[in-house]
Amino acid sequence: MCIAVFMWKAHPLYPFFLLLNRDEFHDRDTKPLGWWEDGKILGGRDGVAGGTWLACSRDGRVAFVTNVRELQSLPQAKSRGHLPVRFLLTKQGPKEYAEEVASEADLYNGFNLIVADLVTKTMFYVTNRARDGPSVIEVPPGIHVLTNASLDTPWLKAKRLEHSFREKMNNYNESEIPTKELIETLMTNNVRDDFSLLPKIYPPEKEHQLSAIFVDCDTPLGRYGTRSTSAVTVKTSGELNFFERSGSCKSSTFLFS
Repeated sequence: MCIAVFMWKAHPLYPFFLLLNRDEFHDRDTKPLGWWEDGKILGGRDGVAGGTWLACSRDGRVAFVTNVRELQSLPQAKSRGHLPVRFLLTKQGPKEYAEEVASEADLYNGFNLIVADLVTKTMFYVTNRARDGPSVIEVPPGIHVLTNASLDTPWLKAKRLEHSFREKMNNYNESEIPTKELIETLMTNNVRDDFSLLPKIYPPEKEHQLSAIFVDCDTPLGRYGTRSTSAVTVKTSGELNFFERSGSCKSSTFLFS
């Protein structure tokens, strides 16, 4: 489970600005932010399946994925974490790749995938859990929130994050955005929803634990919650900064081309 808020082509200095919390079991092996695939990919990495939840490439491509909250799952499903990796290594554009993923949607458990090319300024969203089957849409300019339902589904935690993010952006209409300050004020929010307002997919107590933006809970399988908070910020100059806060803070900045 994860939650992300991002701004796309809606700020004069930042064509793309993303904040993302990654939720996972605390005992699952995870590699922190770094370069991998012979220096082609920058991101954290799942030490079990080898994929990622968020990563980018030197040529200005970004991809991130969230799971869909659902009761049924495929026991032999392919790893959703490889979907961003495949995009970053391919030469396909975002639309072409999203359509290819949609054609193999039944091989995966529920997912939401965002793929973007920052050079051509194109971004597409693909999910295999839309109401009428797999769906591919171009993401319009603006502020968006992605949780464990379809893009911009108004779950209360999503609405809280979007509202807080919009309020902050009103203070930085044409100026530098203080990324670390936003992480601290927006992504550490541990307010939980009222039981009566939960999505009612999982049992109430489990959903209540997951209803915070920053998740931290004990489960029968071990401690679960927000393992890391990441920010990917892109300036009009082509400068991309990737910041990750987990056990420690890591950051990498480069110019894509």
